[in-house]
Amino acid sequence: MSLHVLIVGGGIIGLCTAHFAAQRGHRVTLLERGPASRDGCSFGNGGMVVPSHFVPLAAPGMVRLGLKWMWNPESPFYIKPRLSWGLLDWGWKFTRAATARHVNRSAPLLRDLHVASRACFEELADETGNEFGLVKRGLLMLCKTRRAFDEEAHVAELGRRLGVPSEILTPSAISSLEPNLRMDVAGAVYFPDDCHLVPAALMASLTRRLTEAGVQFAWNTVVTGWRTGGNLIHAVRTTGGDFDADEYVVCGGAWSPALVRSLGLRLPMQAGKGYSLTLPQPRRLPSVCAILSEARVAVTPMGSTLRFAGTMEISGLNQEIHRRRVQGIIKSVPQYFPEYQPADFLRIQPWCGLRPCSPDGLPYVGRFGRFANLSVASGHAMMGVSLGPVTGKLMAEMLSGEEPSLAIEQLSPSRYN
Repeated sequence: MSLHVLIVGGGIIGLCTAHFAAQRGHRVTLLERGPASRDGCSFGNGGMVVPSHFVPLAAPGMVRLGLKWMWNPESPFYIKPRLSWGLLDWGWKFTRAATARHVNRSAPLLRDLHVASRACFEELADETGNEFGLVKRGLLMLCKTRRAFDEEAHVAELGRRLGVPSEILTPSAISSLEPNLRMDVAGAVYFPDDCHLVPAALMASLTRRLTEAGVQFAWNTVVTGWRTGGNLIHAVRTTGGDFDADEYVVCGGAWSPALVRSLGLRLPMQAGKGYSLTLPQPRRLPSVCAILSEARVAVTPMGSTLRFAGTMEISGLNQEIHRRRVQGIIKSVPQYFPEYQPADFLRIQPWCGLRPCSPDGLPYVGRFGRFANLSVASGHAMMGVSLGPVTGKLMAEMLSGEEPSLAIEQLSPSRYN
């Protein structure tokens, strides 16, 4: 049965949900608070598709590491001190979730989500002539110190038990894989199934295909409230008037909690600001994407350009660029790639985006229990691009009355209500 599906949010999750819903014959309307030329979180990120990332953000040791880092303004993690009940509540929930039991329970699901999403990306690349530059050459976890090397090797061993292939590489083996780029590292873990792409090209490709499929876009349209009756949503109120539909899906990224708050629904989330810098003419261009392990910086070749992305800054819903955070990324690069110098970044305009971070490191995907026709797909943190297609596919299955292709009870948006 064809339905009218209304999606709030035009980031990667919203576009992927619209894509798979339209594929199933549904009429789709997508509302976006920004213009068509937006440059949000889905555009300037590291562009990685990562089956290797099966450990949720809430994991043992993260609280201790976060407390250590937060006093250094150039560190990979920072929380801006402020009086906020939402922040305190999120921190408490994060602390409770950061256990080995949570990791063991979540890792198989995250693995399945990433692997399924990678397959979706391959299909999309085949259908579009690979308009978004999907490169399937794996990912390197580059380690500067022996301690980090041992820790990454331990994660790789956990991955192999889950069926995630990996290789432990010495510096000489890394040089064989990346002969054109000199590195100063103790070793690396190579995940051959990971991929990378160009996020802005992916967003442009999806938007074009959706337009051709008849999806209606309402740009510069801000949600102001809802019209309800019983356990149903009858319309969403916006600055552009009321929009009615059969099904409503909130894909608002870091703004999702505010979108459902007036309905009496709680969606614990913090905006995790990330930064990136893209060199248009890099000194050397790697062929494999990488993560600088200790610095938590992603390094992604995108065509002839090279992007460095990183940091997690919890400072509320603002897009102010703090130069000390950016300096942390810039200073880390020469430590791993001696051919690069801070001067290479002097004229590069930094970008920032707000990642939607749930307290347990798992996204919210599914229906709210209180309303029969309201769903949410948000809270993917740094994994929005990687998990975008599988999230859209799962949402389209649920909206169509099908059994989801993966068991996703753990992702229920009502788990904190």
